[in-house]
Amino acid sequence: MREEFRADLHTVSQLLVDMAEAVRAAMRNATRALLTADRTAAEAVIARDAEIDSLYAQVEARVSDLLARQAPVATDLRTVVTALHVAADLERMGDLADHVAKTALRRHPSPAVPAELRPIFVSMAEVADRIADKITNVLSKPDAEQAAELERDDDVMDQLHRNLFSTLLDDAWPYGVETAIDGALLGRFYERYADHAVNAGRHVHYLVTGEHPY
Repeated sequence: MREEFRADLHTVSQLLVDMAEAVRAAMRNATRALLTADRTAAEAVIARDAEIDSLYAQVEARVSDLLARQAPVATDLRTVVTALHVAADLERMGDLADHVAKTALRRHPSPAVPAELRPIFVSMAEVADRIADKITNVLSKPDAEQAAELERDDDVMDQLHRNLFSTLLDDAWPYGVETAIDGALLGRFYERYADHAVNAGRHVHYLVTGEHPY
């Protein structure tokens, strides 16, 4: 029974890594669609969101089965519950990439981001990708120290988010209200994407140490 339990946990862990890799690719492709008005990339992100949802459903099913069959306690219970929390954060990251892609598609064939905002969104996308890569690594090989680094990465994203709003609210903003609203929503999508990765990292930190990092 113990060997079976470990095998099931390994399957859950691999599903989480697969999810993390998928949401990283999703935001990469959504960003390309956003910045280059790439309709094909946007449609691919939207189509593949169902795959991320399917992975989430598989994690839920596996966890429910483990709880019912194995009745884990102590560290084992913490591992199983952590997997469920992490999967929920990853699923939401996939949804946020989907939102970015849909914004790009709605504005097609025009770019959804004007020239003045491109540098900020390029930087936000780079931070998002770095964070997604890090959470993938942390899930592949749980490491409390690397998980804690996500907090500092998120500070960079938060600053970029503030810079974005400074630009949008400047009296010299030339693109009107609709474009400003799109910019604000897009900034929120990237900022929340990073937040969910940080949440996932906190759960991993708790799994490894037994202590909450906040």
